[in-house]
Amino acid sequence: MEGRFLNPVGYSYAGIHAGLKKRKKDMALIVSDRMATSAAAFTTNVVKAAPVIYDMGILKGGKAQAILVNSGNANACTGTRGLEDAGHSAALIAHELDIPEDAVFVSSTGVIGVPLDMERIEGGIKELATSLGDDPIPAAEAILTTDTKTKLASVEVEIDGKSVTISGMAKGSGMIHPNMATMLCFIITDATIGHEALQKLLGKGICDSFNMISVDGDTSTNDSVIVLANGASGCGEIEEGSTAYAAFAAAFDQVLGELARQIVKDGEGASRFIEMRVTGASSKADARTLARAVISSSLVKAAFFGADANWGRILCAMGYSGASFNPDLVDLDFISAKGKIRVLEGGVPLPFDEDEAKAILLEKEVAVLADCHQGDGEAVAWGCDLTYDYVKINGDYRS
Repeated sequence: MEGRFLNPVGYSYAGIHAGLKKRKKDMALIVSDRMATSAAAFTTNVVKAAPVIYDMGILKGGKAQAILVNSGNANACTGTRGLEDAGHSAALIAHELDIPEDAVFVSSTGVIGVPLDMERIEGGIKELATSLGDDPIPAAEAILTTDTKTKLASVEVEIDGKSVTISGMAKGSGMIHPNMATMLCFIITDATIGHEALQKLLGKGICDSFNMISVDGDTSTNDSVIVLANGASGCGEIEEGSTAYAAFAAAFDQVLGELARQIVKDGEGASRFIEMRVTGASSKADARTLARAVISSSLVKAAFFGADANWGRILCAMGYSGASFNPDLVDLDFISAKGKIRVLEGGVPLPFDEDEAKAILLEKEVAVLADCHQGDGEAVAWGCDLTYDYVKINGDYRS
């Protein structure tokens, strides 16, 4: 388990093994005890799974009360039947909970192109509805696929004299790359906030969190981030532009950022966490583009796996990123718990101790700092190395 999870007021959870996977938990349920404001973001992949298409319709209402999730089967590329199964699942859980059918989001993750085993889904729904409690861990475990650990994050913030909690759980280990979403993530809060304000907050928040991570350059058919805000804390409505909004936004962004970093640290086969910091870029947009290009490069990832200070691959990735920058002005540093070493200054290579550099790069967490000396644009992106285990995991994913 990584991170912590504080229960916002008014939520309950369940996670069970319904038989969609051989042994591990594979169905989860998150329920608010009252109708909640909703917000969501979905994959930009043209090939969208049935639950994504279904949820896009649910989102239009701006309200929801439950999130039903299954792992082991993506319910993607399953045609009309896939949509019918998603809708039927929502209807079944709505009946069990005595809530409106259009108040249920459904999410799936797993193998593409296989219809849901609805007999197991139906049995799982009945068990979920009777297993609800205040422990979020079974639900966090049930949404995982190739993940090696649960991913949890929580922040408390004071709004109008009331304690407000924002908590999230996520799954993601492979098929992780910028362009929302990049995984499944469920954020719940007891804050009071309108749909438009919450949707805008989520859209902005993912730009510096989930859109700044990469494991393997792939985005999936099922990527979704769903947010529920049920107002149970009793705080006043958080309105855009207010002091309360700024405080809530900072806490919300912190949760997103923590979950994004946890996903990368658990990247399939990963042995090293890479943070790419760009400063001095001409603009924020250029800084983001430069940082993402570096952590998305397979050659850069392979160099980090070998703890090789091959800075040329970093500068090369920046060069083909499409961002505007002058390579003759760039400084490059490698940083870890073992120290800091500069390898490029003003676009000119510096002599450096290869043994010292290797010691720095052998650490589990390594940062690269690229100062472009052209403006005040800054951005941070997170990635991981590319290892033999990544190929092993994905070579027999279906077996």
